[in-house]
Amino acid sequence: MPSPVFNKLQSESSKQLTLTLGAKRLLRTLHQAKNPSESEDTPRIQVSELISKMAFYYEKIRNSVDYREEYLLRKGAILRILKRQLVIEGSITGQKEEDPYKLAENLLIELIRAGYLSNGQLPETKINELANILNRYLFLKKRAINKVVNSGEFLNKNIRRLNDETQARSLITNWLIGMAASEIEENLSFSQTTEAFVTEMFNALRRTISLPADLPYEEDLPIQIYLSIYRNFLKLDDPDVLAYILFRYYYPEWSEADEALINRIADHLSDLRLATDAQISHPLQPQLSAVAFQYNVYFLILKDVLEEGPEAVYNDIVEDPKSFSRKIKAACDKHYTQAKAKLWHSAIRSIIYIFLTKSVFVILLEVPAIKFFGEQVNYFSLGLNISFPAILLFFAVALTKLPAEANTDKIVKGIEEIMFEEKARKQPIILRQPTRRGAIINVVFTIIYMATFFLSFGLVIWFLDKIHFSWVSIIIFLFFLAFAGFFAIRIKRGVKSLVVVEPKENILTFLWSFFYIPVISAGKWLSGKFRSINIFVFILDFIIEAPFKVFVTVAEEWTKYIRERRERIN
Repeated sequence: MPSPVFNKLQSESSKQLTLTLGAKRLLRTLHQAKNPSESEDTPRIQVSELISKMAFYYEKIRNSVDYREEYLLRKGAILRILKRQLVIEGSITGQKEEDPYKLAENLLIELIRAGYLSNGQLPETKINELANILNRYLFLKKRAINKVVNSGEFLNKNIRRLNDETQARSLITNWLIGMAASEIEENLSFSQTTEAFVTEMFNALRRTISLPADLPYEEDLPIQIYLSIYRNFLKLDDPDVLAYILFRYYYPEWSEADEALINRIADHLSDLRLATDAQISHPLQPQLSAVAFQYNVYFLILKDVLEEGPEAVYNDIVEDPKSFSRKIKAACDKHYTQAKAKLWHSAIRSIIYIFLTKSVFVILLEVPAIKFFGEQVNYFSLGLNISFPAILLFFAVALTKLPAEANTDKIVKGIEEIMFEEKARKQPIILRQPTRRGAIINVVFTIIYMATFFLSFGLVIWFLDKIHFSWVSIIIFLFFLAFAGFFAIRIKRGVKSLVVVEPKENILTFLWSFFYIPVISAGKWLSGKFRSINIFVFILDFIIEAPFKVFVTVAEEWTKYIRERRERIN
């Protein structure tokens, strides 16, 4: 039952404030949110603790050589397991029809073994839920591929028609498996509280953001706001997730899809792909992300404050409205401290990733290459190349400053605008027409950028030459400079995601960004290229993982057999 104290906030004195309707809804939801009441006799999915340790440590090794943000690790594991079961193992066994229930059961067991889900906590009914999800996507895949075979065409991400049947089959399969993994992750991580905050953040942004008359995107604005919330508040800036959100937007009845709907979707799958790609790269996206970025911080801190106890927060607002701002400041300080700790954790993960996937591989080539070209091995340059990524990331983290008090004050103001009618924002945020530069300006800027690119790397090469680096060692150092520099910026996003006050520009920061942006851009490009040819991931996914999972399954069945024999003896 809803708590009556959340229905109305009386203004007994001029110091008291009136809660907005959205704030009341959040308080009610948090007050009512409880874990589903399940019988203690409800069967749970249980795996062997001993055998699970092997899978858990394997997953740790796997994640060390394939760097992902931590909040995407489970979704990545779901995608990898589904691809292995449907693509690799299916092609090996020659199985024509997939069993959704068996796929779902194996998926959950593997996720539990790997430590992504708690052992003995998930009800066995969850297998049927995921099987229903997989069944819809498998049926859609079958219908879509049949249509491709008949029509001989499908659209890829570059909007080119594919006349090769095998290529089209692969594209459709990967696209649908990616969306299936996203829906499964949503099912496993569903939270009534999170849904409530997403809804209220959407309502707040919808009220706040307006379009000028010359921007013809009013129809796209709601879904673009929703996507910006996924990108910022839920941290799910992943193409598969965004494609699934848009899929659900265009077909809201998908969760209850029947054969007729699936056939209709299959008939228009190319059009759906076109519409999805257009929305993901929509012209409004950069501006909306900037606005949603600030509201993400407001709702993140607000969620932390309200989850401590909605009734206590309400009573504090009634008795002493200023106590609410004190709670916000305390939550900000806690998040700042946690962000700094996560920063060090991310730095260590990045160092391990770079060392395992790049340093070992490149260093093994450096000494033979130097000797091949008849040069002397410089152990100083060799040692610097090995240790440079760790040194750079260490200083990047150590020199990162936590947000200042002005940042906290702005967060307090932003949350109060959301919570109290008296402090609600009066002026809307009006988006502007996306900047369009002329061809001449673009050419000029490109030339200047290329000049800074060569100047930045040229200065580094000049310095390394002065300290007697060979040209082989210089190339390797530049590789690590770009790669580690990109990771230094990437791991600092946790702290920067809490900053709502624009940093002040000065001549030093301007000159610094003038020279380091080309280096970071090169690192981003290298990261994307080398990730796609990560030899360690290839070995683990295509050579080791499938046999290892079979071994784990057999080992678990053996432990069950031994346990049964022991029980018979007793």
